[in-house]
Amino acid sequence: MARADGRGLLITLEGVDGAGKSTHVEEIAARLRNAGREVLVTREPGGTPLAEKLRALLLADAIDPYPETLLMFAARADHVARVIRPALERGKWVVCDRFTDATIAYQGGGKGIPRPLIDRLAEVAHPGLQPDLTLIFDCSYEVSRGRLTGAGRVLDRFERENQGFFERVRAAYLDLARAEPDRVRVIDGSRPLTEIRKMLDEIVAAA
Repeated sequence: MARADGRGLLITLEGVDGAGKSTHVEEIAARLRNAGREVLVTREPGGTPLAEKLRALLLADAIDPYPETLLMFAARADHVARVIRPALERGKWVVCDRFTDATIAYQGGGKGIPRPLIDRLAEVAHPGLQPDLTLIFDCSYEVSRGRLTGAGRVLDRFERENQGFFERVRAAYLDLARAEPDRVRVIDGSRPLTEIRKMLDEIVAAA
């Protein structure tokens, strides 16, 4: 999957809350480094001082869907301009915990923001830049709730959403996977950890 122009690859991890996505970010980065890649790990919303401030606001306070979407893309635009694109241009591989697919799933599928608007904002925030590979971690609502409520931590407002919201987000992610099978791979986050790691090994080895 290495690019002929020397630019690094953007690998994004996505999925419903509780599917285990964030658990595997550093693990994937370590596998890539072992394969000789220079890797930058980052997250969204976040990754820059401004984007981290917006993250704190977005995760804490109830916001109407349209301004919420605009704030997501404001954070993303700063993140791409200051961190992601420069790293890719230097040949680094970027592993990012969530990207625009999350907005399609959460603000689009979950909250009804029209997809054409999200696509237009994406073109403004990161023109010409799309993930080279996206791993969507998937699980049922029951698995998600069990993990989140059993973790003993304070849930953010997205994690506290009801089952209907969860199912809409999950459906949007699975629709993305069906629409872009060359870019998107679905990982069954409810499988045993050893099986997930084996699958990730195979994916990373092919990258």
